[in-house]
Amino acid sequence: MDGGRDAQVNVGHGGGSAGVQIHHSRRLPDFLQSVNLKYVKLGYHYLISNLLTLCLIPVMAVILIEASQMNPNDIRQLWLHLKYNLVSIVILSAVLVFGSTVYITSRPRSVYLVDYCCYRAPDKLKAPFHLFMEHSRLSGVFDESSLEFQRKILERSGLGEETYAPEAMFFVPPRPSMAAARDEAEQVMFGALDNLFANTSVKPKDIGILVVNCSLFNPTPSLSAMIVNKYKLRGNIRSFNLGGMGCSAGVIAVDLAKDLLQIHRNTCAVIVSTENMTQNWYYGNKKSMLIPNCLFRVGGAAVLLSNKSVDKRRAKYRLVHVVRTHKGADDKAFRCVYQEQDDAGTSGVSLSKDLMAIAGGALKTNITTLGPLVLPISEQLLFFATLVVKKLFNKNVKPYIPDFKLAFDHFCIHAGGRAVIDELEKNLQLLPIHVEASRMTLHRFGNTSSSSIWYELAYIEAKGRIHRGNRVWQIAFGSGFKCNSAVWQALRNVNPSVNGPWEDCIDKYPVKLVL
Repeated sequence: MDGGRDAQVNVGHGGGSAGVQIHHSRRLPDFLQSVNLKYVKLGYHYLISNLLTLCLIPVMAVILIEASQMNPNDIRQLWLHLKYNLVSIVILSAVLVFGSTVYITSRPRSVYLVDYCCYRAPDKLKAPFHLFMEHSRLSGVFDESSLEFQRKILERSGLGEETYAPEAMFFVPPRPSMAAARDEAEQVMFGALDNLFANTSVKPKDIGILVVNCSLFNPTPSLSAMIVNKYKLRGNIRSFNLGGMGCSAGVIAVDLAKDLLQIHRNTCAVIVSTENMTQNWYYGNKKSMLIPNCLFRVGGAAVLLSNKSVDKRRAKYRLVHVVRTHKGADDKAFRCVYQEQDDAGTSGVSLSKDLMAIAGGALKTNITTLGPLVLPISEQLLFFATLVVKKLFNKNVKPYIPDFKLAFDHFCIHAGGRAVIDELEKNLQLLPIHVEASRMTLHRFGNTSSSSIWYELAYIEAKGRIHRGNRVWQIAFGSGFKCNSAVWQALRNVNPSVNGPWEDCIDKYPVKLVL
């Protein structure tokens, strides 16, 4: 055998005869070549990223050498020249001062994430698979085909046995009333807000902006009004209630709060992201409308943002970018997540079979906008060069996929389902550790809609992985169809908040998933 290879021999018996299979590992030179290519790319990235510095060093050296060789008389003449041109110096100084003042007053204000809290329901609301299926069967509304379909979805969903369902679903038959829906909303929102106010010592009267997003439950008075009433917020508060915007509405709420914090000085904004399941459980037999029953679970998050410079010292993160993509002009994208009635008149949310393809297109558009804002120049040059070659020479050349691992340290991918996480891991060429927070959030809490990205960030913090200067990419998908991104930069080494959702179980994670 070739001396440049390692050989493994497997002998098997079958059908009365022996068979021998020889598996060869890669040649050693091939392995060394791949290692060399890795370091060539790292060297290229370092060279391009520091090109300006490397060019300035010799220029500065030449200037210093020339200055050291100047005649003292030349230096004296230069001083006299400046001394007798005071008018020019004063005018120049005035222009610099004026320009600096305009820049300081007109530049965007920094938005800081002081803290956030995720709601964790009481243990009595845990919905293990056997209990979910038992209650589905006892409800009497699902036929055998629908029950079997739900069982298969649960097994393949990536959810674990400790997710939470709304209290109304634990009755036989279920009791999805308006009162029960209000109770669920109050428990989630007030539970998260109570922890937030306790952890930050912020008084409710100090809140100047309130943004609440919940897609499917929009009572009158609104959810934001319920919070104003509960915490007796001030009368001139700017409150907003976002409905029908799907699982990506948490990032939309951040974007709205950011814009308001550019206008209103020295104030704080609170965002509450949640979803309400009580009145939105589907009791029918249309397969595409049964999937949300198996994936969506109870959850919510409250986030405190501030534009006060004094809050920078205690804040966890600074908001760097928000990029929003809306594909609603396309009919297929518009209807891929659609609330409607089935043939029997039962309401629910239908998921299209084209959902993953549409999500991929929205993601492509979103990262095309985000890439130039966050990627190092080395990756942008490679992407541009591949694009030029594809357009001018060879249309069969595959587009270069930028390495977003060079731009971000942590990824919070919306835990919409196992397929969503798998697809982004593959398309963005991420490592298992980069999607660990998303997979574990889906396993422990299920799809909590717009708040899932906050449970994921809490997971990364609980693991002690976020250090000063790290960048976090939160990316979420939602009906409409939308793909939205938020980029945060850690201002310090971040520790998990008190009463965090992972506080008593983080040591058990990550768990091994059967994929």
